[in-house]
Amino acid sequence: MVDLPDELELSDPQTRVLGCLLEKQATTPDAYPLTLKALTTACNQTSSRDPVVDYDANLVETTCQALKAKGLLRIVHPASGERATKYRQILDEQLGLDAAEKAIIAVLLLRGAQTVPELRSRTERLHAFAGQEEVESVLVALAARTDRPLVRLLERAAGQREARWMQLLQHDADGRAEAAATATTASSGAPGRAAASPGRVDELEARVEALEGRLSQLVAALDGLVELPDPVQQGADPSPATD
Repeated sequence: MVDLPDELELSDPQTRVLGCLLEKQATTPDAYPLTLKALTTACNQTSSRDPVVDYDANLVETTCQALKAKGLLRIVHPASGERATKYRQILDEQLGLDAAEKAIIAVLLLRGAQTVPELRSRTERLHAFAGQEEVESVLVALAARTDRPLVRLLERAAGQREARWMQLLQHDADGRAEAAATATTASSGAPGRAAASPGRVDELEARVEALEGRLSQLVAALDGLVELPDPVQQGADPSPATD
């Protein structure tokens, strides 16, 4: 194992790659570890991502190399009969995360600061929490770690009903906290637009992710013979294809 520094200071691409690997390990285990193509597609999903990005394969590959150097990722080289190098995260091993903690960290890495109800809803496909109380208990434990606090409770901003939690693995925690407060205030003051039901949005995103998982398994069964469309150009959100 590599000794990790007190502050990981993950870049934005490193944050996205680790979040995707944590997510796909839980939601599409048959297609995990991920090929470079699958991981790039996962990074560029338009559902369950904030912000939405458009990374190319070269950026994802160099990001994986940087994460490997940090001791947070392993490269699985193709064995006999296989054609593609694959990638898997070992953040959970390095930080001693259990399944519940992994689910919360994954969603925070992929979607930014969130409330306890949002985390309860958005982790359903990653881990079965008994309720919001359990989610909050895990968050408090992650924040109270003596060796390395992994999350922080943000002060409730104007217009917020509940306070939000953010992860501390990414760089510029103070700047991200300020941005989260500013974004909330701006959205709460926007006139003439009714807010979408969070439950409805999460339900639709869960359905999209379920379809992605089924598509991923189909493409994997076809051994990479199907070329998926570019999600940015097609306006779609296909699931990763794996070899």
